[in-house]
Amino acid sequence: MERQWLLSKTFRRRVIISVTESLREQFLIDPRVVFLNHGSFGAAPKPVFEAYQRWQRELEWQPVEFLGRRVGGLLDDARAVLAKYLNAEAENLVFVPNATSGVNVAARSLKLQPGDEILTSDHEYGACNYTWQHNCERTGAEYIIRSIQLPLTTPAAFIEEFWAGVTPRTRVIYLSHITSPTSLIFPVEEICRRAREAGIITVIDGAHAPGQIPLDLQAIGADFYTGNCHKWMCTPKGSGFLYVRPEYQTPIEPLIISWGWTDDATFVQRNQMQGTRDPAAYLSVPAGIEFMERHNWEEVRARCHALGVELRDQIADWSDQPQLAPESFFGQMFTAPLPPCDPQVVKQRLYNEYCIEVPVMTFKDRQYVRVSLQAYNTREDGQKLLTALQEIIT
Repeated sequence: MERQWLLSKTFRRRVIISVTESLREQFLIDPRVVFLNHGSFGAAPKPVFEAYQRWQRELEWQPVEFLGRRVGGLLDDARAVLAKYLNAEAENLVFVPNATSGVNVAARSLKLQPGDEILTSDHEYGACNYTWQHNCERTGAEYIIRSIQLPLTTPAAFIEEFWAGVTPRTRVIYLSHITSPTSLIFPVEEICRRAREAGIITVIDGAHAPGQIPLDLQAIGADFYTGNCHKWMCTPKGSGFLYVRPEYQTPIEPLIISWGWTDDATFVQRNQMQGTRDPAAYLSVPAGIEFMERHNWEEVRARCHALGVELRDQIADWSDQPQLAPESFFGQMFTAPLPPCDPQVVKQRLYNEYCIEVPVMTFKDRQYVRVSLQAYNTREDGQKLLTALQEIIT
């Protein structure tokens, strides 16, 4: 029986390697690079990129026909596919170029007053911090950054620590679903539930969530949820979405005021009709969803997570640094503490000498490496990173 189990385990590993190699061939990434940075900008597989180019060629074949008569219906069809994937109503979704654009729409549309507070964490994406800070300068509101101590222990402990920052002046909670610097999955569903009971508006930045973890917008219950499709959903750059609950749609102001800005326009029309632009990335979103479904993405995510658990433990054993959180707090992307080092030097050497593309950064005065694992990554990719770190950081 033990021998049969061992043979079965060996067979399963061979199947995993075979599937990984097959999926790697589907991506356009330079094969010379150990690419462990999918989280920054994503990467579209060949079939999805080909769909993207087909839409662009169709646009150029007859631009007036495409943009003047067809594009509205085509975008509606693409949104319907995305809405089903996210478990949301299509009329509550609009396409945006990226999650940063979605955060900007939400922040600028909320009529904040002097003394209002926006509560957030100190794990947020820097560009979106600028968005809120700029809006506070214009309105007199205050951007309150709640420090979240590491390591995290349980979702309940995080919720209590974060919620302790709520005051009678808290009008908005802005929080990442999966954080950019620390790769942590925050329990946003419970935060949104508490906020709704307290009359606080929630804006959730889901830049890294769609495609990396299962996503159900109805269950999360956020007032605003914005996400990228071009990162973990395998779609081309420039494809993202903004979800807004119906009661907050009327005051929404698009970043571009154009033909959609009429008295009788719907939320979708106001945000969809914004002048001449290439809609090919948006129209390719269904191709990205189809690609994931065809390749059994639940298994892909599980395999990438398992590789991440193994590699994260190996880095911790070598570095003798504490983990940021239990493994349930991350999906296909994790952040691991490093011994004291110059992150810019380490990052440059990893790329220049070892051809490894991976972010190395400083967060709260400590150094970290953030590793993204996608369908094309192998155990060998992780071992190359571990060996390189051991040789660079001595």
